[in-house]
Amino acid sequence: MDLKDKTYLVVGGSHGIGAELVEQLSGLGASVICWSRTEPENKNAGVSYAQVDVCDREAELPTVEGKLHGVAYCPGSIQLASFPRLKIEAFEQDLEVNLLGAVRVLQHCIKALSAAGADGGASVLLFSTVAVRVGLPFHASIAAAKGAVEGLVRSLAAEYAPKNIRFNAIAPSLTDTPLAAGLLGDDKKRDASAERHPLKRVGDPRETATTATHLLSPDAGWITGQVIGIDGGMSALR
Repeated sequence: MDLKDKTYLVVGGSHGIGAELVEQLSGLGASVICWSRTEPENKNAGVSYAQVDVCDREAELPTVEGKLHGVAYCPGSIQLASFPRLKIEAFEQDLEVNLLGAVRVLQHCIKALSAAGADGGASVLLFSTVAVRVGLPFHASIAAAKGAVEGLVRSLAAEYAPKNIRFNAIAPSLTDTPLAAGLLGDDKKRDASAERHPLKRVGDPRETATTATHLLSPDAGWITGQVIGIDGGMSALR
């Protein structure tokens, strides 16, 4: 796969799946822009980095000029608690990070995406969770927010198909990233998490990033409006 003539924006590309995605896209020759709240641990010399909090409604997003062949919105959250313990603020925070931040970024970038769409195609990738498809206890807030993300993906896929902009989502299960560190903090927790999955392990961020790279590339030009599970079989197998 050769992406030398493509430009991609990865939001939340400093850690975890986002960082792996930045690495893979740039390794295939793409021009990559990375926006994140925190500095990445290892910067790639060929990537344009900006420290941006897309959930800060007072902050001005960097200008995006020319054509943007793809946007991946990777920020996420994990707030797990019983429903009575989840305050309304938890639901608001999860919606802000997972849904409204994505809406803000996409509205900011839609002109650049449309320019690429008119010249061969563009792609947008958002992230859901297996907890939308499979009811899991203590996931009410994050499942509600990610369910809204799936609805956004399907709606925008329909709206922008005539402009040749594809919208898809990946729905992972628990993946070994800094965001999940509290759930995988010791061998006992890791083993228990692995046991819940038919493949008896947790996800590797490189696997998810590989699928993300494919969905963003022209090789996936016939895929839109889809939510693709990368979950060790959790959503389909018993």
